[in-house]
Amino acid sequence: MNNELYEIIKIYATGTHKELSSLLLDKSKDQLISLFNSLITIYINDKNSSLLREYVTVSLAGYVPTNTKIGYNGFKQSVQIGGDIPCEAKPQNLNTEDNKIRKNPRRLNGGGNFTDYTHKRLLKDKKGNLNMLISGFVDGELIYVLEFPFNCYSFVKKLKGQLKKRFPDGDKLGEFLRSANFTFEHYKNCKTLKIIYLEKEKLEKHEKHLSRKFFDFLSKKIKNETNK
Repeated sequence: MNNELYEIIKIYATGTHKELSSLLLDKSKDQLISLFNSLITIYINDKNSSLLREYVTVSLAGYVPTNTKIGYNGFKQSVQIGGDIPCEAKPQNLNTEDNKIRKNPRRLNGGGNFTDYTHKRLLKDKKGNLNMLISGFVDGELIYVLEFPFNCYSFVKKLKGQLKKRFPDGDKLGEFLRSANFTFEHYKNCKTLKIIYLEKEKLEKHEKHLSRKFFDFLSKKIKNETNK
């Protein structure tokens, strides 16, 4: 974070609205654009919060974001079921600078994870008519958004298998499966899988940042959509 942006944030946190307005009015248009761009870059790449990435993912898929830490990430009305359909967003962000110092660089694989998971939570999600939104970013740039029902058989099977391994006799009070993870392999055959966002140019630009199998999977999806 540069000093100029820090001063603005400091005034916002410690000063008055009048002081902040005066400081911003003294900036040129180009300076304001540069500061805004810096702030967005920091926010969307934040390793401690996926809020902005979740917001983009949920909104692009046509859901209304909830902006809460507890519960699902968004909802949309459904005439078919006469109520709201919830969604759970799982955005991955790959930081290319971090990858430069990794012995084994990360690759986007269409995956995600559920933290502190339990059999009880799985049952709740299965009953919730829930849709999953899987997205991938490279340095904050959106590459894809995929949507499928939580109750996709192979997806639920993957989660259930991890829970059974951790809790073979059922949930234990105060204990959790810290990370129930998955990749695109666990929902790729879902018949109602939808491509919400995917551009050929971006996909090819970031080919090296995706696992080979996942890149081939998305490339095939683009080809199929083009040939319709």
